[in-house]
Amino acid sequence: MKNLNLTILLIALLSSFSGYSQVNHRSERFGNALNIGVGLGYYGYVGHSMPVLHADYEFDVARNFTLAPFINYFSYSKNHYWGDPHNPYRNYSYRETVIPVGVKGAYYFDQLFNAGAHWDFYGAGSLGFVFHKTTWENGYYGETTVTRSTGNLYLDLHIGGEYHFTRKTGMFVDLSTGVSTLGISFHM
Repeated sequence: MKNLNLTILLIALLSSFSGYSQVNHRSERFGNALNIGVGLGYYGYVGHSMPVLHADYEFDVARNFTLAPFINYFSYSKNHYWGDPHNPYRNYSYRETVIPVGVKGAYYFDQLFNAGAHWDFYGAGSLGFVFHKTTWENGYYGETTVTRSTGNLYLDLHIGGEYHFTRKTGMFVDLSTGVSTLGISFHM
C-alpha cells in the first residue's frame, strides 16, 4: 500500500510539470532507447530486498506502445543449518545468483496526462524466465536444492516515468511489484 501511495504521489507531482513545451504526441516515439539502472528487488523466497542491476533496449511497436527485451542481475548469500551422523550440525552457507531475462511491454500515457516534451509516463508488464545458479560451501553434503515459491517464471507489473535532459538522454524511475529501479536512458 505504501508503494501504491508513493506511486500515485509521484505521478501527480510529475504531471504538474507539464508546462514545458508541448510536442505533437501523434509523432512522439518512445523506443530506440537503452535503459540502464540500479535498484532494489524483493523475491519472497529470499525474505528481504537486495540490490539489482537492470538493462533493457526499448523499441516502438505501435503508437504509445513499446517492447523492451531486458536482463536483471542479483546475487545473495544465505545460511542453511544441516548435519548428519557423519557431519556436525552447523550453518553452511550458499550463494545464489539470479538472472531474470524476458520482455517488458509498456504503454505510454503522455497524452492522458498532457505531459510536456520533457516527460514520459507509462504502465507496463514484464514476462520472462529466471535463471538460477547456486554454489554451496565446501564440506556441505546435504540437499542442494533451494526452494523457490516463484519457480522459473518471471512476472512483474510496473509504473514509471522519465525526465528527458536532452533529446538523447534522460533519467527514469520504474516502480514495480518485484524490481524497482532508477537509471539513465540513452535514446538512439
